[in-house]
Amino acid sequence: MIVPKAPNLKRMVGYVGLPVLLLLSWDVLIVVAFELLHWQWVGSKSIPLALYGSAIGIVVGFRNNSAYGRWWEARGLWGAIVNNSRSLARQICTTMRAHKPEETKVVEAAQREIVYLQIAFTHALRQQLRGLDPLVDLAPLLPAGMLNTLSNENNVSLTLQRHIGTLLREARRQGWIETLEWQTMDRSLDDLMDAQGGCERIKNTPMPKQYDFFPMLFVQIYCLLLPIGMVESLGWFTPIGSTLVGFMFVALDKIGRDLEDPFDNSIYDVPMTAITRTIEINLRQLLGERELPAPEPPIHGVLW
Repeated sequence: MIVPKAPNLKRMVGYVGLPVLLLLSWDVLIVVAFELLHWQWVGSKSIPLALYGSAIGIVVGFRNNSAYGRWWEARGLWGAIVNNSRSLARQICTTMRAHKPEETKVVEAAQREIVYLQIAFTHALRQQLRGLDPLVDLAPLLPAGMLNTLSNENNVSLTLQRHIGTLLREARRQGWIETLEWQTMDRSLDDLMDAQGGCERIKNTPMPKQYDFFPMLFVQIYCLLLPIGMVESLGWFTPIGSTLVGFMFVALDKIGRDLEDPFDNSIYDVPMTAITRTIEINLRQLLGERELPAPEPPIHGVLW
């Protein structure tokens, strides 16, 4: 996710620089043909540019709204993961308790194990959604034996949640948590699974190809028609008007295509690395730890 306070001119130029350069070249070619070669047939005022532009603007705007809806839903799901991770860790740290003095260390170790499993869950889910190795950040959080077991799993985050559920069931059997407390924690796990399922639905259900292809095709055709419809009126100033209008449409088209996959491991992603780092800091703090990792900083204006 791009987070600079001021526009980055270099990034903006690179964003649609090549398409706009091609459009400018086409505009200049039409003007030269019309003004110097006197090819009057390359210009036509009868092309209804305003009508076409309005129709294409509606189509592109509707597609962009859908793409942003996917991005915002993804961000909302990760917000639910943050909230439920904190709730689960708080419930573990405040309600799981030993009834015998000799059990105190065992209960504290169980609390730490469950909380660390929840931290590992968020890191693994982030990596899975980005199509990366889900075990890459789990070595400091889990024992080596569990890492070896997880290496054979297709859905690492789901396996981690199952293990948390098993540990909570054992804690209930030992009498460290009451039945109602266990039910509350289990609902937190259900909410986490709902959020994971929502993220996987977005990841595994791309925008329909025709929904992506046709708006792009319409924009390209419209940009080709712009100088033809303007050259009789604007003459040598055609590249200014045509390129400016074309830039707007090209930029709008690209914005929609960049937002439609919020888990594409690109600079337009939902900032899952920063979110999971925040979760780790919060949950380790609930355990009473003082040596905490630093928040994820933006890198060249991008928060990953």
